[in-house]
Amino acid sequence: MQLKPQDFLVALKLVAWGDQRWTYARLAQELGLSASEAHAAVKRGIQAGLLVDAALLAPPPASVPGVQESPSIYRVRAKPRRAAAGEASGADNPARVNSRNLAEFAVHGAKYAFAADRLPVAVGVPTSHSAPAFAGVFAPGSEDWVWPHPNGTARGQGLEPLHPSAPFAAMQDAKLYEMLALFDALRVGRARERGMALKRLPLLIYPDGPKPEERPMHG
Repeated sequence: MQLKPQDFLVALKLVAWGDQRWTYARLAQELGLSASEAHAAVKRGIQAGLLVDAALLAPPPASVPGVQESPSIYRVRAKPRRAAAGEASGADNPARVNSRNLAEFAVHGAKYAFAADRLPVAVGVPTSHSAPAFAGVFAPGSEDWVWPHPNGTARGQGLEPLHPSAPFAAMQDAKLYEMLALFDALRVGRARERGMALKRLPLLIYPDGPKPEERPMHG
């Protein structure tokens, strides 16, 4: 089993949704994927440990006074229930994000698994430090990066997106857009931009995780 770019895109979309209810049909529609692609991406995400099969999750035990448990830690059922006929395709929340694993993969593995490809200068959707979420964060003069797209509004150095449908999906969801732009900052940004992404991206994916260490940034 080898992870594909759409598997990472699906996992980030589930992070963006948080506790919202979702179905494969909605996931496919909002990401511009086919239903079969959405199913396959979730299946590979579960196999890789980036997602958790909801059928294997049991409700947390009754809380004990003075003891708190992170909401991103799940307990596994000893015997998963059997899905009713037709339930697999229409059930709400078929999987949940394994926040710890996904955050680790996002900052330490994904940029190598899905390496960046530079494209010619083009008009497109701003990404990396050029994305709207980072307006005013960086001083003018940094090279602008864009995903080439017919509905784009900016001109800059072209960058192949994580997946062909990523620009469409990003324009529908501000949080997903921010995470994809941060991922691109890890792939093509300078030291300061990478440093910001290394701090911000894991916190968006795994807010209850350990806080990144402060490191001096150069460049």
